[in-house]
Amino acid sequence: MVKKTLKQRIVDASVVLFQQDGYHNVTVDRIVEYIGASKGGFYHNFKSKDELLYEIHDVFISYVIKQSQDAYDKYDTPITRLCAMLQTLTQVFDMYQAHITVFYEESRSLPEEYSEIIHKKRDQYRDILQKVIGEGQQTKDFRTELPCTIVTMAIVGMINWTYKWYKQTGPLTMEEITEVFTDMVLRAIVTEQAMEEAKQFMVKG
Repeated sequence: MVKKTLKQRIVDASVVLFQQDGYHNVTVDRIVEYIGASKGGFYHNFKSKDELLYEIHDVFISYVIKQSQDAYDKYDTPITRLCAMLQTLTQVFDMYQAHITVFYEESRSLPEEYSEIIHKKRDQYRDILQKVIGEGQQTKDFRTELPCTIVTMAIVGMINWTYKWYKQTGPLTMEEITEVFTDMVLRAIVTEQAMEEAKQFMVKG
């Protein structure tokens, strides 16, 4: 098992503490005490608690961007690319659920310098997804009467809200939830000519 770096330990500890008591109620002293480190160790890795909150977001958004680009490069049709990207986006809510919850609940605390970086990274992810939707419309796999931007935002919005209600101990696994999301999206945007390819990714009746 790979030993975690101090930076990783600080991030993991802060996620637990922020989720438990709120960002504003947790001090740097408490974070380092929680993991048995020094304040010097903290400030060697982060210049402030704000930068730490930004890092919590960067961990999962960077993962989503990389995996989405990998999915785009690996597959060669709009439908297979879209399905792989949907799986990537939902997986992050399982893998980084605590990070995402903390970030969404506390993101208003971030100063503008970090907010701008975050918006750019989110735009980067949406651009990859929107590119797939747009290419699918060009190949007539996806319905052209639906605005590409709105389709993209609808997909992101639907899945982003997962953090509010998904529980790892719930009746459905994230894989099963992903199948539902994928089915809903495909049935909404796929054309008749592409339905045969899409059916393999739909919930079996």
